[in-house]
Amino acid sequence: MADIAASGTAAAGITAYIALGSNLGDPVVQIEQTWSELGNLPETRLIACSALYLSKPVGYADQPDFINAVAGVRTQLTPRALLAALLGIEARHGRNRTFKNAPRSLDLDLLLYDGLIMHEHGLTLPHPRMMERAFVLVPLSEIAPDALVPGHGRVADCLARIDSGDIARLPAEPKRATGCQ
Repeated sequence: MADIAASGTAAAGITAYIALGSNLGDPVVQIEQTWSELGNLPETRLIACSALYLSKPVGYADQPDFINAVAGVRTQLTPRALLAALLGIEARHGRNRTFKNAPRSLDLDLLLYDGLIMHEHGLTLPHPRMMERAFVLVPLSEIAPDALVPGHGRVADCLARIDSGDIARLPAEPKRATGCQ
């Protein structure tokens, strides 16, 4: 479990993983711009970016396909502060929450925060639906196959338990001038 200091900041060097998705505007550009924005968050460093993946929408099917990816960060932000920063990035990209599973310019989900288990209004860690979503587990496994999902095991083992045949890696690599390794 993550060590959260009484001051409200996380212990130095907390690793967190964030899912990125977009299906409005130019999704590839949205994701590539977001890499830089994640790296510019206070007390946060972008440490890994997956490839980009194409996936079908979940839930509401009458919308364009999604571009998905996962980023790894090292941060001193608390889970709540990191989530607030992610919501701010979404807002700057024009995210409009009209209905559940609606099309979106940018969707950022906090997946894992250094093994922390958390169930609070508006924030559950690990992300409650990540175990069902190949479009999350495939890119996460690419950058952190040995990361532990509390209660489920290693990311690579979690991926092996689901069908991942419905997503496709895009042939073009994202621009890496963002500090991604």
